Amino acid sequence: MRAVPFIAIVAVLVSYLLGSIPAAAWVARSRGIDIRKIGSGNSGATNVLRSLGKGPALVVAIFDILKGVLAVLLGRALGLDAPYAALCGVAAVLGHNFSPFLGFRGGKGVATSFGVLAMINPVVGAVTFVLAIFCMWLTRFVSAGSIMGAATALVVILIVSAPLWMIAMTSFLALLLIWQHRENVKKLQEGRERRLGEKA
Repeated sequence: MRAVPFIAIVAVLVSYLLGSIPAAAWVARSRGIDIRKIGSGNSGATNVLRSLGKGPALVVAIFDILKGVLAVLLGRALGLDAPYAALCGVAAVLGHNFSPFLGFRGGKGVATSFGVLAMINPVVGAVTFVLAIFCMWLTRFVSAGSIMGAATALVVILIVSAPLWMIAMTSFLALLLIWQHRENVKKLQEGRERRLGEKA
């Protein structure tokens, strides 16, 4: 078995720290709000949208997407093989979801996962994005669109005959995202889920 390159270990750790930067919490804090004590309590763009509005939410969403993109680019810039570069992206998602700056809490990884997916397979990323946005527009539920996007990624990555490592990482990200939305699924079933545009 090939040993994992030391530079890959360093890159993964740096990517985790990059992903753990809690943009939503810091933006909210600049407005005098603790994002963990309002709405869903998640440090993500959707909760910022409900508590602070469209402008701050857009800033957070873009930053969170870039965390995934930059983590993969970091791996590539260091000359790592594609699987290791993708693993950097996965580490960024884990950092976002379980940030040491927030007591190992965070967001649900939707935007950061999209950034990673768009980098490792642009076709899957594009199809996932379109169907997720369409589902959000149709239902007005961000959670439903996010779960639809995850399910779409699982299906499309198999259709395009991607390498095994890419299938494994995409599946991990998709299943993690669905698991992170388990409370939302319960709220959808009970009719308690907030629709897009509703304030926290």
